[in-house]
Amino acid sequence: MHYTLELLQDEARQLIDRGVVSRQQPIYVLCQYIPAREWVCVEYELEKGEYLLRDRIGDLIGRETWEND
Repeated sequence: MHYTLELLQDEARQLIDRGVVSRQQPIYVLCQYIPAREWVCVEYELEKGEYLLRDRIGDLIGRETWEND
């Protein structure tokens, strides 16, 4: 599997929605949920997007918008 920045953001959102991680945790926490052989590609994509492993997951996924019912 090739991880793109968008795929990483979606994966992070799913983990937050399931309550596995929080928006305040550093991005490197995601490495627990991504196969080790893929982590080099993940780091490369994060670097291209100018993200650091110590940045918060919330920074990676950006602001969430909520629609009123």
